[in-house]
Amino acid sequence: MKFGETFKEYLHGDQEWFLDKVSHVEYKRLKKVLKSCRRCKALHEGNSTIDQTDGEQQQNPTFSRFCQCQSCPVCDQMFFTELMREATDIAGCFSSRVRHLLHLHVPRGMQWYVLRLRQCFKNDQQALVEEGLMLIEYITMNAIAIRKILKKYDKVHSSANGKNFKSKLRAEHLELLQSPWLIELGALSLNFKGSDDGEAFIQFSGSFSCNLDEMEPVMTLILPHSIKLEYNLKCAICLEIVFNPYALSCGHLFCKSCACSAASVMIFQGLKASSPDSKCPICREAGVYANAVHMLELDLLIKKRHKDYWKKRAIAERAEMVKQSKEYWESQTKYVVGY
Repeated sequence: MKFGETFKEYLHGDQEWFLDKVSHVEYKRLKKVLKSCRRCKALHEGNSTIDQTDGEQQQNPTFSRFCQCQSCPVCDQMFFTELMREATDIAGCFSSRVRHLLHLHVPRGMQWYVLRLRQCFKNDQQALVEEGLMLIEYITMNAIAIRKILKKYDKVHSSANGKNFKSKLRAEHLELLQSPWLIELGALSLNFKGSDDGEAFIQFSGSFSCNLDEMEPVMTLILPHSIKLEYNLKCAICLEIVFNPYALSCGHLFCKSCACSAASVMIFQGLKASSPDSKCPICREAGVYANAVHMLELDLLIKKRHKDYWKKRAIAERAEMVKQSKEYWESQTKYVVGY
């Protein structure tokens, strides 16, 4: 079955109630535009004539504006503007839905007590699993649709504009399968593993594995349609498994303490206190701390798999936080009293 038919079945399948409320790639409509462009190109080539007098090639002006020089203004305007908007909407929807889902599994503050009380009357674990499956399929199908349509664009126009657009999506942190929220869903599935619901999660969403070897800790996600993703879980600063991990906007993972140190802020202040000019220690991109994602499910997974390591790092971070806090308030006191 061709992907277009598969995508159509997905849009009108059991999840239609969900897909009607969220953005998705208009695959069928964009493919029709490409077909029109291909016909235009064929007509353009067919209407090229050779002037027997001077030997120069004359082109029909009706088609001379289209499908030349490896670009097409009609397709460019339709594709790249439309796909950028759709990718932005899909990424925003995915992140907000996953964030809500994870808050139900790893609640904090007063929400923890409310959910504990609710669980006395209703178990929402199965609902969490089903929503996680739905979100994995949602991001995977749309990511494949974008890849397919861009590949089709390059084939029709004999260009690399589609490939360049993929690089632009990556640069603007809109590549769907590189979202840190997908790592969180993978960690969620591994945290469920062992229960009946967890086994169902693994069976229907693909193979999720996590090797926390200290030399090369990596999480592997094998998603539907044979998509394999690997995420390195080693902090590039301390060279250990990430502890209390945060994902910067550029996608790189760091321990909270290491990221705070790189941004010249104290641990108790958090990454939000960093300067807007603070750069990622790896790619040196500025402004990536403001929207950093706290990887709570990944932290819980590491806590379960490496209890001794996690406990050791927790004690060390707590001691460093107390030390920094003491130094900070001492300096503030001296400033106030005029020393």
